[in-house]
Amino acid sequence: MATASIKNMMFYGFHGYYEYEREQGQKFYLDVTVETKDDTVCDTDDIKDGVDIAAVYDIVKDVTENKRFTTLSALCGHIGDKLLKKYSHYAAVTTTVLKPNVPISGSLDYVEVSVTRHA
Repeated sequence: MATASIKNMMFYGFHGYYEYEREQGQKFYLDVTVETKDDTVCDTDDIKDGVDIAAVYDIVKDVTENKRFTTLSALCGHIGDKLLKKYSHYAAVTTTVLKPNVPISGSLDYVEVSVTRHA
C-alpha cells in the first residue's frame, strides 16, 4: 500500500447545524489521506496507479464549496465516498475537517471531525 496526504486545505463552505451557518458560510480547513490497495505505483511510476494529488484537491474543493451539510461527519463521509467511487485502486480515505468558528460559548481554537471510509 501507498499513502498520500494533503494537509490544511482551506475552503469557504456553508456547513453547520444552524441555518445561518449554511447561509453565511465560513472557512473550513481539511486534511485528506488516501491509502491505495497496493504499492504498484512504486514499480510503474505512473500516477494512475497512485494518488493524483491535484485531482483529489479538486474533488475536496468541489464538495466543500458546492454542497451544504448539517454535520461535519457528513461532509467528511461524502468526500471519502466520492474519492473511493472515482478511484477503484483506493483502499481507504480519511478526511478531517477543522471548523474554527463554532456556536459554542467558550474559548476554543476549533472543532475537528475525522471520518475514514474503506473500499
